[in-house]
Amino acid sequence: MNKFLVEKSPPLRGNVRISGAKNSALPILAASLLGTEDIILEDVPQLKDVEVMCEVLSSLGAKVEFLDKGVIKINSKDINNYETPYELMSKMRASFLVMGPLLTRLGKTKTSLPGGCAIGTRPIDLHLKGFRALGAEIDVDHGYIGAYADKLVGDRIYLDFPSVGATENIMMAAVMAEGETIIDNAAMEPEIVDLANFLNKMGAQIKGVGTSSIKIIGVKELGGATHSIIPDRIEAGTFMVAAAITKGDVIVENVITSHIKPVIAKLRESGCEVWEEEDKVRVIGTEDLKAVDIKTLPYPGFPTDMQAQFMALMSVAKGTSVIIETVFENRFMHVDELKRMGADIKIDGRSAILQGTDSLMSAPVKATDLRAGAALVLAGLIADGVTEISDIYHIDRGYEDMEQKFAQLGAKIYRV
Repeated sequence: MNKFLVEKSPPLRGNVRISGAKNSALPILAASLLGTEDIILEDVPQLKDVEVMCEVLSSLGAKVEFLDKGVIKINSKDINNYETPYELMSKMRASFLVMGPLLTRLGKTKTSLPGGCAIGTRPIDLHLKGFRALGAEIDVDHGYIGAYADKLVGDRIYLDFPSVGATENIMMAAVMAEGETIIDNAAMEPEIVDLANFLNKMGAQIKGVGTSSIKIIGVKELGGATHSIIPDRIEAGTFMVAAAITKGDVIVENVITSHIKPVIAKLRESGCEVWEEEDKVRVIGTEDLKAVDIKTLPYPGFPTDMQAQFMALMSVAKGTSVIIETVFENRFMHVDELKRMGADIKIDGRSAILQGTDSLMSAPVKATDLRAGAALVLAGLIADGVTEISDIYHIDRGYEDMEQKFAQLGAKIYRV
């Protein structure tokens, strides 16, 4: 098994380019099943999750070609299979997103319950509620879920929670449903806007994305498109925190600054300098890092995917900070690992109370999930000695060329 060795590093300096967003690429790859002509996707990050999703598409009968670094050509004209293999579904939760496209394109879909990071229950009941509202029959049996419909008909669907995955899956199912569908209390994440922009390029009629009410007028069929994936706001946030934690000076390129407003605000609150330009952001760390409180919320609130990285930062800030996790109930698994490195953290329900310490110590630690792994890399950059991080396959699921990007900024990080 691969591991990262992270040595205490000098302040990070230089420029780093952010890759396309994993959480945008995966639903867009799933949505490519809806097209009957060639689709070209650009700036697709080269990640394990993307690889798995491409295998899912191939297993369903789509032709998938890797043309160049970050460029994928897909043709789904002749998809003929509606059943997703268990061994692929078990690797990645996002593979559940093929249900909506298959249901509306073939009238049926069958899949096993999804896998992914163990950060909470993340129920799929909202996805199924949406499919039922559009007229599908749902059949759950021995770990498999089937959805069937002679035809889908638009309806008004209210989501009890603004779930990103459910919003995406229902939107993809509704694009070829008869009539009008409205999703109320829809998620507003930039990745949903990106998915809708891609679908509209293919001929869909979707309005209101980026607000809590999305309106979809069904069309008969979708064609092809060329589309570039938006930059990954979580990767951008991770490198911004890396600049802050090492008291460095880093320019993060290929970002949409409006997508990372909460991260910018909290870094400024902690005493860092943050300079925004059109497509880049510069973060200059401070010797006098102040403790700040954080509460994770659905977009446009503070992202749950940045909570672990900020916890690493706050573990060496002056004062006491409180981090409240409202999105996933099991997203403090990195706490025990950070405590092994000398962080002073107490958990009380969904809150973590941190007392900043002067320094962290290296220790053997484990990446319990994707963002936890990123937090441990950040902690390792400032910990005395060499930190050994195992289970880094989690990190590889969401960060393209992580160690190379860190190394070019002066970090001492090695894959072994």
